[in-house]
Amino acid sequence: MKYDVKDLGLAKKGKLRIEWANEYMKVLQLVRKHFKKEKPLKGVTVSCCLHVTTETANLAWTLKEGGANVIMCASNPLSTQDDVAASMVKDLKISTFAVKGEDNARYYKHINAVLDARPNVTMDDGADLVSTIHKTKRTLVENIMGGTEETTTGVIRLRSLEKSGLLMYPIIAVNDADTKHLFDNRYGTGQSTVDGIVRATNVLLAGADFVVCGYGWCGRGVAMRARGMGANVTIVEVDPLKALEAVMDGYTVRPLKEAARIGDVFVTLTGDISVIRKEHFEIMKDGAIVANSGHFNVELDIPALEKMAVKKRRVREFVDEYTLRGGRRINLLGEGRLVNLAAAEGHPASVMDMSFANQALACEYMVKNYKKMDKKVYKVPEFIDTNIAKLKLESLGVKIDSLTDEQKKYLESWELGT
Repeated sequence: MKYDVKDLGLAKKGKLRIEWANEYMKVLQLVRKHFKKEKPLKGVTVSCCLHVTTETANLAWTLKEGGANVIMCASNPLSTQDDVAASMVKDLKISTFAVKGEDNARYYKHINAVLDARPNVTMDDGADLVSTIHKTKRTLVENIMGGTEETTTGVIRLRSLEKSGLLMYPIIAVNDADTKHLFDNRYGTGQSTVDGIVRATNVLLAGADFVVCGYGWCGRGVAMRARGMGANVTIVEVDPLKALEAVMDGYTVRPLKEAARIGDVFVTLTGDISVIRKEHFEIMKDGAIVANSGHFNVELDIPALEKMAVKKRRVREFVDEYTLRGGRRINLLGEGRLVNLAAAEGHPASVMDMSFANQALACEYMVKNYKKMDKKVYKVPEFIDTNIAKLKLESLGVKIDSLTDEQKKYLESWELGT
């Protein structure tokens, strides 16, 4: 078995953490039980480019129980939990290529390693596997049934491919499932991003001016949690509808050039490039904290910050202090990578439970139905989404009502009115 991890000696610690996460992933446990019995992925090679965390290990375990040959690499150079990667190799017997802090060359070496397995299904978190296949490994497509994509950023890239008529195989956008983006993006990103900022800096958020760039589901979650900790939250948006929603939700909405002058803490969550740029760094307060929780670090114009700085030093494990001309300092967290994974542990297992149940069941659906699917980006089938919501409620001990026959008839008819 091929692999590249930091230290197999970390496996014991990783195994305990994987087991802990499993306790909070009740829906995925049920999927694993079904997979173990039915083996819907028997003989299928699944190449995964995901954040290598305790929760991801439980997804990989589930896919393997379903009969799949699973190969894993990291979808971000700073998101890998090295003890988990070691346990995936030693205990789960899954080929894993992931080392926290790996450079760009090693990152793409790992991507190529998982693609060398000639996948039948790709599982992406940011679309780097799909992108690499379309750029340099197009011959692999003849073996590929389809793929899945976990993130907003990845779905944006894939829809661009589809719109251009260049997408070479079907993809299921797991991020678009209601049981993913309404919960993982909002509650998972909200809690874990604030957790990452606090762990990295130990800053007090109460009374701080906290600027959230982007009011999608991730931005909503971060704004909610920051306000809950007493911060004065400002939203920066380019979408009139989202900006209006932020106003109605009680937040201050400002252009970034105004917010940059007052902010103590800045977080980007947009999926776009160069959100915070030179003109914003130039007017920030001394000691401003800048973080990113979008998938790629390109949301921050780090090259511009590097050019502006006359001095740079690492003042804490995940904090780089840039001193500008005149003595002002800007603190960049986690090298601009996903702060919730670079400086913390990512989303809680209980919310990733739904996201990864979607991944597993979307993979099963793809294997069974790929011959009928076009080269398009598809939503997760509604019956999968609904079933996951039902299973999650059951795992929480929550019961809900059902429609009566009379109510069903009323909703399905046009004749009945007042």
